[in-house]
Amino acid sequence: MDEKEALRVGAAVRRRRRTLGLTLAAVAARSGLSVPFLSQIENERARPSSRSLDRVADALETTTARLREAADSARAVDVVRAGTGDGVRRVVQGRHQLSALEFSGEPDLGQEFQHRNDELMYVVAGAVDVEAEGQAYRLGAGDTLFLSGGVRHRWRATVPATRLLVVQVSEHIDATNDPRR
Repeated sequence: MDEKEALRVGAAVRRRRRTLGLTLAAVAARSGLSVPFLSQIENERARPSSRSLDRVADALETTTARLREAADSARAVDVVRAGTGDGVRRVVQGRHQLSALEFSGEPDLGQEFQHRNDELMYVVAGAVDVEAEGQAYRLGAGDTLFLSGGVRHRWRATVPATRLLVVQVSEHIDATNDPRR
């Protein structure tokens, strides 16, 4: 296994572990490997031997071949062309960890959102009022607001030609309750 493949397998190991709802300690107990070593594999700082990867795969109720396949399918290069001007543009949608939308114009969605995943709002231009957990925040161009998963919030642009970039990073993005997606 070459170094680049080992690095991709680390990300596949993390996704599989989280899909099963297992902690590193649980995988360590199942595999006989140490928590620090498993963490290094997942964070792409260690290359597992074939035998170690077999043990990890067994602990994750899968096979080494499936982990390698998941690693290969995780590689992607996507280009998103400029939108149609409807005020919402999907900037990127990663398969597992990243979702980004750009809002432009004067959107007032008039509803409250609550996501399972962390969210980052970055004001590219203009201004936005955000209400989160009973607090009001006024954001201007260049300002960023971080919301941890589960925080109820709503927002509206307060200046014409506002552009807001909204990014979610998570192992599994749950967009089923978000009409913006």
